Amino acid sequence: MSLRLKPLHPVFVAEASGIDISQPLSAEDVQAIERAMDQYAVLVWRGQALTGQQQIDFTRAFGPLDLGLKKVFKRPERLEDEHLIDISNVDAEGKVAARNSPKNLSNFANQLWHSDSSFQDPRATYSMLHAMVLPTWGGTTEFADLRDAYDTLPERTRAEVEDISAEHYALHTRLLLGDDAYTDEQKKAIPPAVWPLVQTHPGSGRKLLFVGVHARQVIGWPTAESRMYLADLLEHATQRERVYSHSWQVNDLVMWDNRCTLHRGRRYDIAERRELRRTTVEDVPSVQRVAETA
Repeated sequence: MSLRLKPLHPVFVAEASGIDISQPLSAEDVQAIERAMDQYAVLVWRGQALTGQQQIDFTRAFGPLDLGLKKVFKRPERLEDEHLIDISNVDAEGKVAARNSPKNLSNFANQLWHSDSSFQDPRATYSMLHAMVLPTWGGTTEFADLRDAYDTLPERTRAEVEDISAEHYALHTRLLLGDDAYTDEQKKAIPPAVWPLVQTHPGSGRKLLFVGVHARQVIGWPTAESRMYLADLLEHATQRERVYSHSWQVNDLVMWDNRCTLHRGRRYDIAERRELRRTTVEDVPSVQRVAETA
């Protein structure tokens, strides 16, 4: 069968079907999904009862896997493979974590608008998030389209941001939320990455406004001014008309392009079990990608 797409939002996002993503993908399947991602930036796959290995295999079809903060901060794992990133409120022993646990601190950081791994170079291309156990309320995930954010900038701001770059730092969100339990060595382990505010998405050819909460400093600006400016741009990028809110069902898999979208989790009762697992693709040159996925 061939890929079928059903738009879910006026600006971006589509529900995808017609391809069995639990099985190895053909080159034609990969190309069709990549074309759909270039157009819609977020694809929703319903009813995907994937094993962890099947999710890893599906993700690897699009490039080498990214570990993100796992490259530096080694914590006890409960999932079977380090490439499966545990987006849950469950501790290493399988119990719902305490409210003040490091696990829940990470969950709260995920409730801020961000792109996965924008704090590193190379950054992430696609992320895939698979729902396993859901709470009785809340816990939706929202997405915003950074291409539409650029298209709708006021003319003055669009001219202003053209030659501006910002520094993205891995621990910025954690420090904002009061987590300062990091050694100097850990703070230096992932050096900041610098990205232009205006970029051209390689697949769609559209310009985009690359902002998010990992961005902490406009290069060459005073800190206070740069943070207020970045906050204003982030507010513009996440206006409701360019946001899609995904209400999860068990076995949903949502796939998004970190180069042109932002996302955030929404509040839920952290005393209730919520389990999702994420896999992420590292952005590498196409020649290297072909070699590593062959």
